[in-house]
Amino acid sequence: MNIQDFIENFASQFDETELEEFTPETHFKQLDEWSSLTALSIIAMVDDEYDVIIKGNDIINSDTIQDLYDVVERQQK
Repeated sequence: MNIQDFIENFASQFDETELEEFTPETHFKQLDEWSSLTALSIIAMVDDEYDVIIKGNDIINSDTIQDLYDVVERQQK
């Protein structure tokens, strides 16, 4: 798993936001498209792609894509 692949998978959950807007430093909850439904999509994507179960609190406690990536990476080990 690497951050760029994670960003691409993360970005694929958004319909209208361009891939270029997603970086490790992106504060994803500030994106116009962010919603509770998107959060559920991210949780499902992480389970499908990385076989890791994250919870709503993991998303709540993450500010950036890098923060969330770090949570997933820690749980993969």
